[in-house]
Amino acid sequence: MTADVLITGADGQLGWELRRRAKARTITTRALNRSDLGITDKDAVLNAVTTTKPRVLINAAAYTAVDKAESEPAAAFAINRDGPKHLAHACAEAGIPLIHISTDYVFDGTKESPYGEGDHAAPLGTYGASKLAGEDAVRDGLQQHIILRTAWVYGVHGNNFVKTMLRLAETQSKLRVVNDQHGCPTFAGDLADAILDIVQHIIFRTVPKDGYGTFHCTGSGRTTWNGFAEKIFEFATTDVDKRPAIEGIATTEYPTPARRPANSILDCSKLTHTYGITLRPWQDALADMLQLTLAESADYAKGKQ
Repeated sequence: MTADVLITGADGQLGWELRRRAKARTITTRALNRSDLGITDKDAVLNAVTTTKPRVLINAAAYTAVDKAESEPAAAFAINRDGPKHLAHACAEAGIPLIHISTDYVFDGTKESPYGEGDHAAPLGTYGASKLAGEDAVRDGLQQHIILRTAWVYGVHGNNFVKTMLRLAETQSKLRVVNDQHGCPTFAGDLADAILDIVQHIIFRTVPKDGYGTFHCTGSGRTTWNGFAEKIFEFATTDVDKRPAIEGIATTEYPTPARRPANSILDCSKLTHTYGITLRPWQDALADMLQLTLAESADYAKGKQ
C-alpha cells in the first residue's frame, strides 16, 4: 500500500488525530500502531518504508511512561533512541523527510524564561535522556528532518491529564495538584494540524528556507498544572455533577520516581517565523476538546441505558 504519509504510533492520541485530520485534507496515510510495526526492528522499519513509498514519515511512536522509564531504561532507550535511528536510516535510504516528535523533558527546567531550540538540553530523568538521544540519532542519520518538541499533550483519544481530572472528580471532592511546574497544554488536534501543514509544504515542495531542523510547537500561553485543572472544571462545570475543590501543592508534596522540569515553557516563535504556524491559546483548545469529550461520554452513557 502506497501513501503520501507513513505514520508510526497510530494508536496514540497524536497518531489518532493525524489519521483523522489527514483524511479531511485528502492526504493519504498508512498508519501503523505497535502491533503493526515495532520501530525497534530495523529490518521491519526499512520494509515498511520500502513498501509504502511515502513522501514523508511522521514518527509519533514513543515510550512515554515517564516514571516507569526510571525502572525500565532499556525499554525507554530502545523505543525513544533506537527506533528513531532506524526510522532516520530508512528515510535516508528512501530519500524522504522525517518529522519526529520530541518533548520539553529534554530540558531541566531551571531557566526562568521560555526555552528556545538552541538552549542547552539537560534532561532530569531517563525518559528525557532517551528522547534527547532519539533527537541526536535523527540529526546524525538524516539531513532532511524536522524535530518538533512539544509539551503537556492531551486529546480526545487516549489517556491524559484532562481525562484523569474528570475521572477523579467522579469520586473525590478535593484534588491536590502541583502549582510550581509551568508549561503550556497542547491539544493533540492542534498539534496534528500543525504537523499536517508542514507535510503539505513537503508534498508540494514549498518547504521554506531553513524549514528543516528543530522547532518548538505548543499551545499559546502558559499555566501550571493547578491552573490547568482549575480551567478544566471551569469549562466542564455544567457537565460534571460536582466540581471538586482544587488545592495547589508544591512538587515536593507529590514525589514521583522521575523528576519533572519546573519550567516547561517553550518558545515557539521559530515555527511561526519559518512556517507561519502558531497554535491557538490553550484555553480555546481546551474548551473545544472538553466539548467533544463530554459529548462522547454523554452519548456513551445513553447507549448503556
